[in-house]
Amino acid sequence: MTEAASQVLLGSGLTILSQPLMYVKVLVQVGYEPLPPTLGRNIFGRQVCQLPGLFCYAQHIMSIDGKSGLFKGLTPRLCSGAIGTVVHSRVLQRYQDCDKAEELKQGPPPPEEKDGPSSFDRVIKETTREMMARSAATLVTHPFHVITLRSMVQFIGRETKYCGLCDSIVTIYREEGFLGFFAGLIPRLLGDIISLWLCNSLAYLVNTYALESGVSTMNEMKSYSQAVTGFFASMLTYPFVLVSNLMAVNNCGLAGGSPPYAPIYTSWLDCWSMLQKEGNMSRGNSLFFRKVPFGKTYCCDLRMLI
Repeated sequence: MTEAASQVLLGSGLTILSQPLMYVKVLVQVGYEPLPPTLGRNIFGRQVCQLPGLFCYAQHIMSIDGKSGLFKGLTPRLCSGAIGTVVHSRVLQRYQDCDKAEELKQGPPPPEEKDGPSSFDRVIKETTREMMARSAATLVTHPFHVITLRSMVQFIGRETKYCGLCDSIVTIYREEGFLGFFAGLIPRLLGDIISLWLCNSLAYLVNTYALESGVSTMNEMKSYSQAVTGFFASMLTYPFVLVSNLMAVNNCGLAGGSPPYAPIYTSWLDCWSMLQKEGNMSRGNSLFFRKVPFGKTYCCDLRMLI
């Protein structure tokens, strides 16, 4: 319980610090570009037409809503993080309790079964348990995630539809029913699961076959391999995050989830297909050095790229 409480406090602190970044990222994902592109230079010194980055975008929000405007949607996001941490730890704790009960029944396994041939089996077992824990946490907290996204996207049309947590819950249930709380859930779950398995599988392959054991520097490198493979996996599965967020705000009565910013998607597969055709599968992935995509022009009236 103490460990879970410390994780909740740490997670809440990180959530508060990262809220402005999350806010800007969501608006970029939706396709909202309030500031026109400017001429700049990329990392190679070549002149390109650049879109405003994180800091310029944040300054624009502050010029309209003040500093507190950067923290819209913070309350449901904090609730999501705290509840998700508790659910995740409870599920893993249940697995550990089952292991202890089974060990007491059968006795400890022989030493030879703890090493070598069964290492991959342990990876499969641990990854499966982590997948179940994360999926349970995502399922329970997704309604808060939906409210967070819609609270942020309101900035585009200056709506006040999703202001309070309780009012937002009532609004979603009244207009969309119970399923409205789980808009965009499937691509989010798929992205989390694929990312987790990619990360752990790649880390196992790197640690087992690419790095030699017994060398101190190699042991240190193994400790970083999980982070590197995690970053690589998250890059590959980013389209699932984008599609999930777009589906969470699509056709919900907000300007940011309606034409011209987004068509009314029939399903998340339809959303995926349209983004792929438009070449927008990585939209919002980077908030720095954002250049105008080839073939796109900036529309001042709509404040978006067309």
